[in-house]
Amino acid sequence: MDYQKKFRVKPGEKLRLKKLDPSFTGEHESEAIAKEATEHSRAKLAHEQNLLYAEHKHSVLIVLQAMDAGGKDGTIKHVFSGLNPQGVHVASFKQPTAPEVAHDFLWRVHPHAPGRGEIAIFNRSHYEDVLVTRVHKLIDKATWTRRYREICDFEALLVRSGTTILKFFLHISKEEQLARFAQRLEDPGRNWKISEADYTERALWDDYIEAFEDAIRATSTHEAPWYVIPSNAKWFRNLAVSQIIADAMADLDLAYPPPSVNLAEIRRKYHAAAHEAVGGGKKA
Repeated sequence: MDYQKKFRVKPGEKLRLKKLDPSFTGEHESEAIAKEATEHSRAKLAHEQNLLYAEHKHSVLIVLQAMDAGGKDGTIKHVFSGLNPQGVHVASFKQPTAPEVAHDFLWRVHPHAPGRGEIAIFNRSHYEDVLVTRVHKLIDKATWTRRYREICDFEALLVRSGTTILKFFLHISKEEQLARFAQRLEDPGRNWKISEADYTERALWDDYIEAFEDAIRATSTHEAPWYVIPSNAKWFRNLAVSQIIADAMADLDLAYPPPSVNLAEIRRKYHAAAHEAVGGGKKA
């Protein structure tokens, strides 16, 4: 199945998240059945990253957004674990600091955009400034509408500079969120993730859904598309995200650059050194 096509939000599409099944797993009935396809996509992604890093012409920005417990950390852990860390960096955007608040809302974001040859992963992103701020009534409609345009302009700038942008909304149900909250309570290894805000924010679920729908509709462009990924099944989420990224990078037609040295001369030097190493060279 072509997940790029299936889950992509078309520009201006009237998105209704309630109509999209967060438990969808397509033709894969279980994690075991999907394992081979997932590993294939992860291997393809690792190969494409090698080309991206070597060619040093393009960059890739991955944006991950979700409700609390939506799986952003898990996606990073499972989808990108096979990549060379030299060419990947993760930026997390939480409540802005005082210096960040004193600047425009994109000021803290731009320094984390990927350079040529790099993949940047945003765990939350500049979209927090049209989601949390809207839901908590820190900004008015005129402001978040203006910010939609500014976000589109910012992303278009990155695209013109050679960045491929892929934005993922990890779609879980309200019931699945509560089940994951329970896991955090029961597993000592996850207790650290518990926050007082989990339940206060959960009470605003419908407001967040509406904010996500509006933001995604206003900012899913041909240049920087949004993908809504069914994420109740973590294994399917990993399959879909890895396939979409690997396929998008393959579409860049990346290639290893030509050598910057005279290979014939390097081979001559190598064979001379190898000959000397086995005792065939001149003795001092």
